[in-house]
Amino acid sequence: MLELAGVTQDDVVYDLGCGDGRIVITAAQRFGARGVGIDFDPDRIAEANANAKRAGVQHLVTFIEQDAMAADVSEATVVTLYLLSSSNMKLRPILTRQLRPASRIVSHAFRMGDWEPDETRHFDDELGNPRTIYLWRTDGTVRP
Repeated sequence: MLELAGVTQDDVVYDLGCGDGRIVITAAQRFGARGVGIDFDPDRIAEANANAKRAGVQHLVTFIEQDAMAADVSEATVVTLYLLSSSNMKLRPILTRQLRPASRIVSHAFRMGDWEPDETRHFDDELGNPRTIYLWRTDGTVRP
C-alpha cells in the first residue's frame, strides 16, 4: 500500500482503523515518513504504541484512540484504509473534503463506490492469497 502511494519522508501517513500500527510503523521505518494511526479500540492503541517503541520510531508516529469517522485527516498526504466498502463510502466525503489536492488514498480490498481508482494493483500475498489494492489521488472535488 505504501509503495503504491509512493510514500516518502515528506509524507504524513494516516491509517484509519490502524490496529497494531504496522502501516504507520512501516512508513516510518522504510520511508522516514511521519504517521498517525487511529483506532477506536484502546487495546490496539496500546499494542501500536508498544510496537512503535520496539521499532524505535515512536518519535515519528502517533496513535489516537478515536472513531475514524470523526478523525481530522487534514494534515495527511496519504490515508490508508482496510475497511469495508460501506465504511469507505462514509469516509469518502470526509476525506475528499479534508485532504488537499494530490493527497493519496489507498484501500486494501475495498473500493469507494463509483469513484474510479487512479490505479489498481492485484497480487498474491506471501501465503498465495489474491489481494487487490486501490489508489485514488484527490483533486479538490468533494465526493458525496
